[in-house]
Amino acid sequence: MKFHAIREITYVSILFRLLLSVIIGGILGLERGRKNRPAGLRTYILVCLGSTVVMMTNQYVSQCLNTGDPVRMGAQVLSGIGFLGAGSIMKTGRNQIRGITTAAGLWASACIGLAIGIGFYEAAIAGGILIFIVLSVMQNMDYMTRKKTNVIDLYVELESRDYMGDFIEFMRNSGLKMSNLQMEPDYLGTNTINSVAFIVTVKSLEHRPHDSMIDTMRHIPHLKFIEEL
Repeated sequence: MKFHAIREITYVSILFRLLLSVIIGGILGLERGRKNRPAGLRTYILVCLGSTVVMMTNQYVSQCLNTGDPVRMGAQVLSGIGFLGAGSIMKTGRNQIRGITTAAGLWASACIGLAIGIGFYEAAIAGGILIFIVLSVMQNMDYMTRKKTNVIDLYVELESRDYMGDFIEFMRNSGLKMSNLQMEPDYLGTNTINSVAFIVTVKSLEHRPHDSMIDTMRHIPHLKFIEEL
């Protein structure tokens, strides 16, 4: 059988495409599942497999019935995948956004499925490999980049609202600039004897190691709790 034959809709090409989508979707899903992300093995396989079936159906209609746009149904997959992406993105109680990478991975998995479904195997395999590298290998690079930055987001709790002035003075004396200070809603309207909590972006006015900034801020007067976001 010539290679171009598996680009047409035949029993062999159908089985090949379905198997390839399960393999690539499974590899991507295993990587996400290993890190305990909201979408794992089965979700990625289903997204990749489903988009493959959609494109094969679209190609079948165009090839066998000589009607319709061969990529029209694929366009609906890319817009429809948004409901899965939105479901995997969560906002925590401290305004942290989780799941963006998982949502992007699901969208990319759907794109791989579309490429497989239309018979563009070269792009599907190469793209699947690169997506896996980005999701797994490049995580360490992303972590190292974040560790070298001199801008960090913090969640801070002080023993009392009265100590906000001491906090601001400490930050100024330590060469740290504050921005985007947001008071936590649960603490708004409470009396001054209770803790005060807020989220703030901190930037060092001079170059210093990331860990050094964290260690400095652990000495904030009347600090009750601090966490990097």
